[in-house]
Amino acid sequence: MLKNKPKAIVICGPTASGKTKLSIELAKQIDGEIVSCDSMQIYQEMNIGTAKPTNEEKQGIPHYLLDFVSPNKRYSVADFKKDATLAIKNILQHNKVPILVGGTGLYIDSLVKNIEYSEIELDSNYRNQLEEQIQEQGLNVLYEKAKKIDPKAMETISENDKKRIMRVLEIYHQTGKTKTELEYLSRKNPPPYDYHVFAITMEREKLYDRINQRVDNMIEQGLIQEVENLLKKYATFPTAMQGLGYKEVVSYLQGNITKEEMIEKIKMETRRYAKRQLTWFRKEKNIKWLNALAPIQKNIECIVEDYSGE
Repeated sequence: MLKNKPKAIVICGPTASGKTKLSIELAKQIDGEIVSCDSMQIYQEMNIGTAKPTNEEKQGIPHYLLDFVSPNKRYSVADFKKDATLAIKNILQHNKVPILVGGTGLYIDSLVKNIEYSEIELDSNYRNQLEEQIQEQGLNVLYEKAKKIDPKAMETISENDKKRIMRVLEIYHQTGKTKTELEYLSRKNPPPYDYHVFAITMEREKLYDRINQRVDNMIEQGLIQEVENLLKKYATFPTAMQGLGYKEVVSYLQGNITKEEMIEKIKMETRRYAKRQLTWFRKEKNIKWLNALAPIQKNIECIVEDYSGE
């Protein structure tokens, strides 16, 4: 059934698991080009906190959907699907292998499951009602409400993720259907590509150690200065400042928490995020798992063997 479809490779997994390094080594060996599937690495001027690969790290491998959206602009999963589909098409047209890499499950699902995201119009009155409710009663009230309406969608949404909690409620308010129902109904057509999906992971304690070390490195590299520069330059951030690491630094700069509390909060929230990422990917039956601590060449051989097979 999939034999006549062009092939693409997907490498997903939790933050700090080694996706970037593996994907670049793989691309060098199989003449591939990389499409980023990361909802924070899309933003310009947000390099340290998003762990965006540097030009040196890219080793000359072309990367798509990195560093191209202004931090004061909105960018939806529907936008991503359109842009990523064009990128894959472009890569295939010059006879390279598309390698999709990232930890944003929503982005990866949009392609692998071919979910059509209809752009639901914003009801500003309802949005204002939700904002008022948060001010008066706290975000947790909306979180619990969203869990009752759409428990499946909420499995991978943090109690602090204001944007996505509100989106679950807005979709239900405006369509009478849950986000989960709409996504199921939208999967009318099979995907146009034969996706070979791999997830990379390791023992939780080792992953958490790597996360903690990564956060320390980000602070040393100048994350606080990066956020200060962004705050000086832009008046509004519809989504960008909700990103891990950024909202905690903003809280520190506003004098709400100490530097030590900020660092510990970033580490804790990143560990929680990694746990939710693993939950998301583990529910998928067609993912092949790779051990992040195995020799990189062994993982590349596993990917190539699967990709080359019928």
